[in-house]
Formats: sequence, C-alpha cells, structure tokens
Amino acid sequence: MIAYVALSVASLLIAASSQVATAPVPSQAASPERLAKIEAAVASPSRTPANVVRDRYRHPAATLNFFEVDPGDTVVEIWPGGGWYTEILAPYLAAGGGKLYAGAPDWGRSGLAKLQQADAKLYGGIEAVDFPAFDSAAKRLPDGTADVVLTFRNVHNWRMGYRRDDKQDYSAEAFRQMFAMLKPGGVLGIVDHRLPESASEERERSSGYIKVSTVRRLAEAAGFKLIASSEINANPKDTTDWPEGVWTLPPSLALKDQDRDKYLAIGESDRMTLKFVKPTA
Repeated sequence: MIAYVALSVASLLIAASSQVATAPVPSQAASPERLAKIEAAVASPSRTPANVVRDRYRHPAATLNFFEVDPGDTVVEIWPGGGWYTEILAPYLAAGGGKLYAGAPDWGRSGLAKLQQADAKLYGGIEAVDFPAFDSAAKRLPDGTADVVLTFRNVHNWRMGYRRDDKQDYSAEAFRQMFAMLKPGGVLGIVDHRLPESASEERERSSGYIKVSTVRRLAEAAGFKLIASSEINANPKDTTDWPEGVWTLPPSLALKDQDRDKYLAIGESDRMTLKFVKPTA
C-alpha cells in the first residue's frame, strides 16, 4: 500500500511556533494518478453543495493524496460526523474496489445513517464499527484490517473527554485502538485544530485546539512513527485565542452575529496535517 523512506530526525523536529509546528515534509509517495482519481471523487455530483463550499478550507484532494489513500484500500474513517469526508471517500473507494468502515459510537452514526437512507447504492456498503470500543460487547474492527485510518478534527475531543460525564481524557486508548486496526505499514492520517506549542496545556482541555507535540506523544506511545507533516490545512490568520475557542470561527460561529464578518474573513481554523505509519517490524 505504501513504501516509506525513513526521514532524518532533523526533518521531523517540532518547531515551537505559534502557527507552524512542523516544517512541511514532501510525501515520498505523492501520486499524480492517485490525485486525479481523488479529484474526480471530490467533483462527484452526489456531494452536498454546502459541503463543497468548504473545500477551500479543507483541501480534500491534496489531503487524501498526502495520506496516500489508494482507491483499492481498506479505509477506516473515525467519527465521520455528518459525512463530509464520507461523501468523497465512498465514491472514490467504490470505483477502485476498496472498502470503507465508519468507526464511531452509536450516537455518532446519525450522519452515516442519513447518507445510507438517501443513497443506499453509494453508501450502503459502508460498515460501522464501534470506536472507541470500551466493552466486550462492542463491534470491533479485527486487528490488522485497515490500510489507512483517517481522523479529521477529533483528537481534541478525546483529549477533552467529550461525551463522558467525568470528562476523563481517553485519547491514549483511542490511539491504541487505531494502531491495532492497521496492517503493518498502514497509515494513520490526522488533521486537527493546532494549538501553539507555547500555549498552556490546560487550553487543550477547553479550547478545541491541541498541540502537535501532544498528538505526536499519543501516537508514538501507541507505537506509531511520524513520517511526514504538511501545511496543506494551515491558516496563519487563526491566532487560536478566541472567546469561544475554535467554535468561534466558522463553520460553528458560536457568537452568531457578533463580529461575524471578522470571523468569516479569518476562515476555518489553523490545522495540523500529520501522517504516521504503523511499523512493519
């Protein structure tokens, strides 16, 4: 699925910067052919028009190409939410003979259910599995199944203890389970709201932003190796110090009409884009 080249330690050092936490590292497996196929899926008429409008912030074709998502891959999309990326991944993998799983708890599957009800032919083959799985009755993806695991703007939720009454951080367990899902050599692709390295660690528990160093620590503790980072989804206009955290910015616009034009002009959050691999040995 991929052939990765070990990068020098220097190229992977995290710079303590307010906006650019890692220097861009070119993908060793960038593929114009793959990119063309992803772009075709991005252009699919089945996509929701409101989702298409956000492409300028989320850069889906460049992001999926960077994560080396091939059309024949078995892919797990973690917490697909309303299905923004699902609308791209489903036709892309269907055309190439791949397989898409949605990893989410019961309460996180409503978006997938709506897609499947609206277009059973396109989305009916997506299989849901429990993630994170915390009990023996959970439906888990068998270990070593996935070529690629993708999670977009979710690590901060696990760090914040989202949907837990006690707000306990369960990010370490989430990374352990993603590691188990992957085949040796498989890729974990992460996009999340980036907190400056100089910021207080406590802000990770309330702002919706998270440090690159924290994501790296969690991933490496689970056994992953960072092989590349990208500034595809960076936004230097985002200072990250907003009154309602990341939700101040679009698309949430938590302050509603207050300074609406200001936040629309800033755009969506500054985001890290990190590619990890499960070692082969």
